[in-house]
Amino acid sequence: MSEWAAKRFWKDVGVTADGAGFSVWLDDRPLRTPAKRALVMPTEAMAERVAREWDEQEGVIDPAAMPWTRSANSAVDKVGPQRAEVEAHLAGYAATDHLCYRADGPVGLAARQSAHWDPLIDWAASRFDVSLNVTSGVMPVEQPDKTLGRFRQTMAPLTEFELTGFHDLVTLSGSFLIALAVLEGRESPEALWRASRIDEDWQIEQWGEDEEAAEHATLRQAAFLHGADFIGIAK
Repeated sequence: MSEWAAKRFWKDVGVTADGAGFSVWLDDRPLRTPAKRALVMPTEAMAERVAREWDEQEGVIDPAAMPWTRSANSAVDKVGPQRAEVEAHLAGYAATDHLCYRADGPVGLAARQSAHWDPLIDWAASRFDVSLNVTSGVMPVEQPDKTLGRFRQTMAPLTEFELTGFHDLVTLSGSFLIALAVLEGRESPEALWRASRIDEDWQIEQWGEDEEAAEHATLRQAAFLHGADFIGIAK
């Protein structure tokens, strides 16, 4: 017995100004989140991207082909109502940032990490007036309370939509610093994604690429770049 799947029931898709934001309408129905909340977005550009996803659906609705809708829903249903928990979760990445843990060998990998990550460490230290402890090997290293406090403060000005994109940048890269660098325009999102992949790319160079792993990495990269776009268009 096949599973039931939602199908397109609307003819027209439109965007309408809605108070301080913008809503998407399917015929005469405003789009709502899975939790039945009103989906009001901060910019017309974001609403237009969501509307385009719904307009492109034919037959059975494919949620996997609707990243803008998924992110907007998350902002309203998850990040907004659970903001404190989301910020605490992301602060945990700042405490164990990927860029602060270096390989103790081989020399080539360690050198590549330093070449790409040291400039980001130095930038973050100067930009946010903090110090960061870097270690080699697997032993954990603690970050100063002042540093973690400053990094937590960087999330306070973000709207729930911006924080949604920021969440994806942090969790996909494993680095709060890389997400901050995207947010601040320190480097392009593409370059920063490559910086997050130093270890994986090194292993591929040594042992070759696994097809399934490559496909997974491609999906993660697309999600990371979407997170960067989502932040940009939320402003």
